[in-house]
Amino acid sequence: MHFHRAKYLPKGGPDGGDGGRGGDIILKGNRNLWTLLHLKYQKHVMATDGGKGGESRSFGKDGEDKIIEVPCGTVVYDGDTGEYICEVKEHNERVVLLKGGRGGLGNWHFRTATNQAPRYAQPGEPALERNVILQLKVLADVGLVGFPNAGKSTLLSVVSAAKPEIADYPFTTLTPQLGIVSYRDGQSFCMADIPGIIEGAAEGKGLGLRFLRHIERNAVLLFMVPATTEDIEAEYNILLSELEKYNPQLLTKARILAISKCDIGKQPDTRTLSDKLGIPVVAISSVSGLGISELKDMLWTELNKEQNRVIEISHSPIDVKTVEKSEQTQEESNEPETIYLNEVEEEWDLNKYKGIGWDE
Repeated sequence: MHFHRAKYLPKGGPDGGDGGRGGDIILKGNRNLWTLLHLKYQKHVMATDGGKGGESRSFGKDGEDKIIEVPCGTVVYDGDTGEYICEVKEHNERVVLLKGGRGGLGNWHFRTATNQAPRYAQPGEPALERNVILQLKVLADVGLVGFPNAGKSTLLSVVSAAKPEIADYPFTTLTPQLGIVSYRDGQSFCMADIPGIIEGAAEGKGLGLRFLRHIERNAVLLFMVPATTEDIEAEYNILLSELEKYNPQLLTKARILAISKCDIGKQPDTRTLSDKLGIPVVAISSVSGLGISELKDMLWTELNKEQNRVIEISHSPIDVKTVEKSEQTQEESNEPETIYLNEVEEEWDLNKYKGIGWDE
C-alpha cells in the first residue's frame, strides 16, 4: 500500500505495486543421472519468495524456481499418505511438484470513483510445504525374479558384460544390477537382476519389498528356479504369489520360466511343465551354456510382441511407515557408535588432578 507524493502533488492517489509470485519446485528428468544419491543429504528444498511491490506501481521480483534434476524413471509419492503423485519418464521432462503462490495486488488496483484512497492491499498467497518420497525404478527390458541362489547373477554375468557378486550364500546381490545382453545382428536388450525374493517379501521380509518396484518397469519377467528344487511348480507359484501381493498388475506382464543349474540337477520335462503353467519353459545352465541361445530367442520374441512393448503400470501406494523405518535403520547403521570406556558412577574430585598440569 502506497500513495504518491510530490512537491506540487500532495494527493497523487494510490500507486502501490503488485507483489511477485513465489518460486516453483520443479522436477526435471536427466538421462545422465542413474541414482538419487545427489539428493541423499539434501532433505529440504526451498524456492525463494516473491519480492514486495513498491511505489510508483513497481512490481516485486518473482521468486526463483528451484529445479531438481532426477534420473528418468523417478516416481514421486506423498510423504504423508503414500499416494502416487507423478513420474518423470523422459529426458528434460518437467513436472511442477509444488507451485509458488501468486503475489498480491497493490492498492492501485482497488481505486474507484467512490474509494479514491484505498488504504489496503491484497496479501500474497502463503508458501506451501509438502513431504514427498522419491523412488527410482530402473528401466530394463527383462527382469530376473527368483529365490536367493537361483543363479540370476551367474546368468547375468554370462549373457552380458556385467560383473555382479557371485557366491554360494544367499543375498549376494544387495543392489539391482543392469546388463546389456547382445543378440544377433548387433541387436541387444537390457536385463535387470534384483536381490532374491523370499516367501513373505511383500510383507517386508528379506530384501524383496525394497527392490520389487524395479520389476514394475520391465516388459518381460524371467522367473528362475534351480533344477535342484524338489517342487519347481510350487516355488514358481510362491514367487508369483509375492508379485501379486505387491502389485496385482505385475501378473499381466509376459513371463518365462528358466530352470537353472541343469548341469548339477535333473533336467525336467520342459514341455509338460510349459503346458501345465501356460508359459514358455526352458532348461539352462549358465556354466555349461546349455539353453542360453534358446533363452535369448524366447526373450527376444516376447520383447518384440506388440502387447509387450507398452510398459505402463499403475503405481500402487507405498507404506510410509515402512519406508521411514527402513531409512531410520539405515541411518543408524551408518552412524559411528560412540563407546565410553571406564564409565562408572562416581563423584568427581578435581583436587586429585592438580599438580600435574591439568589445571593450568
